[in-house]
Amino acid sequence: MPIVQAAPMLLTRNLLYTAMTRAKKLLIIIGNKNVIDFMINNTDSKKRNTGLEYKLRHI
Repeated sequence: MPIVQAAPMLLTRNLLYTAMTRAKKLLIIIGNKNVIDFMINNTDSKKRNTGLEYKLRHI
């Protein structure tokens, strides 16, 4: 998984967690240690407005 400098709202702990839990056999994280540390400490969680609930209810 390449980790590159991006907007702080995209660099979240949740993204790392998702990568780790979806990896089948091995996860290799490549990137700047400071950015990875930022992600580990960034527990901000934004509400996602995907419209998924509406789509599921109105099929």
